Parts: sequence; structure tokens; C-alpha cells
Amino acid sequence: MLNKIIIMGRLTRDPELRRTQSGLPVTSFSLAVDRDFKGQNGERETDFIDVVAWRATAEFVSKYFTKGRMAVVEGRLQLRDWTDRDGNKRRAAEVVADNVYFGDSRRDGQGGGYDAPSYAPPASGGYAPAAGGNQFAEIDEEDGDLPF
Repeated sequence: MLNKIIIMGRLTRDPELRRTQSGLPVTSFSLAVDRDFKGQNGERETDFIDVVAWRATAEFVSKYFTKGRMAVVEGRLQLRDWTDRDGNKRRAAEVVADNVYFGDSRRDGQGGGYDAPSYAPPASGGYAPAAGGNQFAEIDEEDGDLPF
């Protein structure tokens, strides 16, 4: 079975970092994602997609993303059923984020230069600052082979 989704859009609000009763970090946010085609009125329609991130990814998003920033989210689609206060059955679709990437530079999103540290995924998934904060790794040119 395959359940993989990649979306790119702008955050509609600042993400909120919360913790479960066991202390697990979780954040939720919504992305405004433009459709690739125009509607009958000649304008592009926008979908507002709810996203949930856990653990290190949640902490990363809450620290470096704000309302209006462009984000690329890679994850899976999840449907949740629940009963509201009035006893009505409800269903919600949301993306559970495995990885979240910057979709713009800070210059595009907020003015000023881009100054966030570089990130490399840890073994457990999600993102954490790369050692030393360098954005580029030096390539040893002695053997002459390119690393790709």
C-alpha cells in the first residue's frame, strides 16, 4: 500500500507547539495551496490543508516557520472520525508530516537575508541542526570523483 503526499503552500497562521500528556511535541498548522488550474471565474482556487507534525519535525516547524512562509510538506494523508458536542459524526482529513522543507528564502517570505541554520535529517526522521551550522560541506577533490 502507498500513502504519500507532497504539498507546497503558505502557512495560514503561526504553528503552535504543544505537548501530549507524555511530553511528545506536536504542532498543527494549515497550508494555503493553490490549484494548478483556474476556476470558471478565471481565478485560481485555493485549498486549505491541515497538517500535523510530531517530535523533532514539530519543534523545527514551530521554531522556523511563521504565517505567510512557503513550506513544502512530505507526509501521508490521514482521515479521522469523531463525534462533535452535538452528537454529529464528523470526519477530517489532514496530512501527517514526515518532513517539512523551506519553500522560499527568508528574503522572499519576510525580508532580510536567510539566516536559519542548515538541517540534516537525524536517524529517527525529522530535522535537527547540522553540526557546526555550516550550510555547505567541503568536498575532498583529491580522488577526482564527484559525490553524485
